[in-house]
Amino acid sequence: MTTLLDLLLSVILIGGGLFALVGSYGLLRLPRPMQRLHAPTKATTIGVGAALLVSALDLAGQGQISWQEGLITLFLLLTAPVAALFLAKTLILRGEADPNLPDPGTGTPWATLAEERPDP
Repeated sequence: MTTLLDLLLSVILIGGGLFALVGSYGLLRLPRPMQRLHAPTKATTIGVGAALLVSALDLAGQGQISWQEGLITLFLLLTAPVAALFLAKTLILRGEADPNLPDPGTGTPWATLAEERPDP
């Protein structure tokens, strides 16, 4: 049973490492800033999450409970999308995003590009 668990944990860890590698490569090689933002926020989050999962499951296999890895994973999964959103809005406001942004489909411009309304 221990060998099977070790094999499963190794496969998860190697898969997470490949995701992190792809995210890092995308950060370096993608041409536009919005594309470079997408690669590490998705792929690297999965890679780090896989490493934390392996760490937690390894301790569970030894009969211990690790709540720290769970909290780190929760924090990572909650903060990475918010950070990506703020970075994307910054790129749009600075004019570094793709000039041909698609229509949001609401009949109004993107919230980041909307004009400020004066107080009544």
